[in-house]
Amino acid sequence: MSSLHLRIKNLREIIYEFLNERRNDKLEKLLLNDSKRNEIQNQFEPTTWLEDAARRVVQIQAVTHSLKPIHPEAKGSSLYRPPRLLESLPFVGTHCLGDQFDIDVVGNAAALDVYKFLKLSYEGQGFLELAVQADPDFIAALCDNEAKGREWAEAFARLATGRIKVSSHTNAKQLFWMLDGDEYCAHDTSAYHLLAPLYPTSLIHRMYQKLQDDRFSDEAKAARVARKEGTHHSRPVREYSNLAIQKLGGTKPQNISQLNSERRGDNYLLASVPPIWKSAAVRPLLGVSSLFKVFGRRPSVRQQIRALRQFLESNPAANLETRRQVRNGVEALLDELVQLQAELLTLDSGWSQSDNCDLPAAQRIWLDPEGQPISIVQEDTNESIARDFARWVNVQLRNPLPVGDNEFEVWRKLAYSQFQDLSREAA
Repeated sequence: MSSLHLRIKNLREIIYEFLNERRNDKLEKLLLNDSKRNEIQNQFEPTTWLEDAARRVVQIQAVTHSLKPIHPEAKGSSLYRPPRLLESLPFVGTHCLGDQFDIDVVGNAAALDVYKFLKLSYEGQGFLELAVQADPDFIAALCDNEAKGREWAEAFARLATGRIKVSSHTNAKQLFWMLDGDEYCAHDTSAYHLLAPLYPTSLIHRMYQKLQDDRFSDEAKAARVARKEGTHHSRPVREYSNLAIQKLGGTKPQNISQLNSERRGDNYLLASVPPIWKSAAVRPLLGVSSLFKVFGRRPSVRQQIRALRQFLESNPAANLETRRQVRNGVEALLDELVQLQAELLTLDSGWSQSDNCDLPAAQRIWLDPEGQPISIVQEDTNESIARDFARWVNVQLRNPLPVGDNEFEVWRKLAYSQFQDLSREAA
């Protein structure tokens, strides 16, 4: 077999393997006697599936800048602009990505399987690239009928071409940007550009990959261990203070875009404030037997407890509004507790291992998780802190209010639920 025919054979094997995997995934979910099995078998016959994929590819678009993250109901244009073709600017933007960037795909989520097909590669070249190049071997691998294979390849190639007609939408954001020059006045409507910002999805994905690597890769973890042990490591430790996560797409992140689906809807937001890694007012909790002794002395906490006591001592009616106000008061205390934890997490890890630290084990783990010995085991830190919090609240309200086990359980559940939510977000 010549090398030319071997290349066609290998390309075709990749195509068949892709289709077989998708077919088998669907068949595994059906019973052996399910009437739909024959339908699925026929659906994934190469000629049938490729014909359908070439028809459906118009339902999706390759983009680098997308509109859906701006507003999920916006129907305007997204754009495909390779970074190397963008103007080089003196600040971070999509132009920084060069030739190495991830293409995103928007459109009908039901047609995203077509893009997964075009992401397949052979000898370092993706199928989409081969389609754009009208590679004769790729065309031959698609179909024995050259005319039909060329027709399909041309359809696939159109995914990488930008849409000629662009439009905005009422749900898209727009802003007026004033032009430079002394001849322009603020009241002159011709003195402005009307801008329609788009989401730099390829840049956002690169940032996400970088932060994931800095936070969770094996090398990054080894570097943090080396820092804690005071030994050298070739990789620097990078920390991202006040990092937030924006969820796009809810339970269906694929409705926003392909890359958003790969991130499970997670989009990192860096703090848009000058970094303050440590505060001089934040000190390790040394010489105290419980974090709640320090927590209770915070002015905002004392004020909230005083307001809650005064409300309960006024003998309010036992109704839904009273329960709502009490819950709001306890949630405000929980927010203060989480704020205290966040402040202490900015300290150098390991402070809780000092001989002067008398905190219980659970509180050490909660306030200084990176500083704990690897061998330490704590079954449920969140449950322990929630119980400590509920017990502390009862102590603050007990004299002269008749609080007891029932109230303790309400505070405990409320605290535990919030701590669990925070743990899931961090994970």
